[in-house]
Amino acid sequence: MMNLSEALKSHEKKILALWTERTLDTYVSSGFFKKSLDPFANPVGANIREGLAQLFRLILAGADSQEFAGPLDQVIRIRAVQQFTPAQAVGPILELKWVVRQILSADKNCRELLPDLAPFDRDVDRAVLQAFDLYMECRDRLHKARIRELKSGSYILTDSGCISALIRDNLREVAQTAQTTEGSAAEKA
Repeated sequence: MMNLSEALKSHEKKILALWTERTLDTYVSSGFFKKSLDPFANPVGANIREGLAQLFRLILAGADSQEFAGPLDQVIRIRAVQQFTPAQAVGPILELKWVVRQILSADKNCRELLPDLAPFDRDVDRAVLQAFDLYMECRDRLHKARIRELKSGSYILTDSGCISALIRDNLREVAQTAQTTEGSAAEKA
């Protein structure tokens, strides 16, 4: 009979495949992220695949939760710049518990190991908490960067069109306002 660690290692490919698939399903364009394996054409998919695989191996190795930071950062930083709520951003990390239970319960030789998952679950929970902290840190940095852009005025260059077109539009608005004001004054007279 195999122990839990051996069972998880023997099912690693299936676990990672299902976990990655479920994580990539959370993206609107998940089809591309799932199909394209080229890290240059699909950096989101590649980083998520690599980050989840590293995280799973660290959990299996009984690594200290501080070692989770690298792979979690690889996954969460991407999710922090997108329109995910905090729960949606870190949810895929928590999905690992469900994935492991699905894979192990499908193997009749591993079903009896399901009650032994408490330490594994604890490590996944620690990873989720760390992922939440990383998400909040990334979001805080994004907000601070946006505030700096607003204060410096650089948002005009990054968020708008051509500056000469903006000046032309602004002059047109001023001219229309002046005409409206003159027209109102003439009607009252």
